Amino acid sequence: MTFQAYLDNIEDQTGLTPRQFVELAKERGYDDPSVKAGVIVDWLKEDYGLGRGHAMALVHVIQKGPAISSKHVGTDGVHRDDTDQLWLDGRATNPANT
Repeated sequence: MTFQAYLDNIEDQTGLTPRQFVELAKERGYDDPSVKAGVIVDWLKEDYGLGRGHAMALVHVIQKGPAISSKHVGTDGVHRDDTDQLWLDGRATNPANT
């Protein structure tokens, strides 16, 4: 599953875009670099029912933004992404889906 697919699945499951999660995390102070991933994972599990893998995808976006490593970009593996920038504004507005 691509990184972007994780984010799209989170949106399908919760009704919230990744950008909305980033904003909610900021309101809680979870964008602070000192906040441990486990704290965010626990919040996402308790409040939104997310599993660890999906929660960790959001942890990355919350703490590091939409840029991802280009390691898998353009590869043919299962974890490939089309770009090193994740789309945070929802599946319906993603130009790659049109």
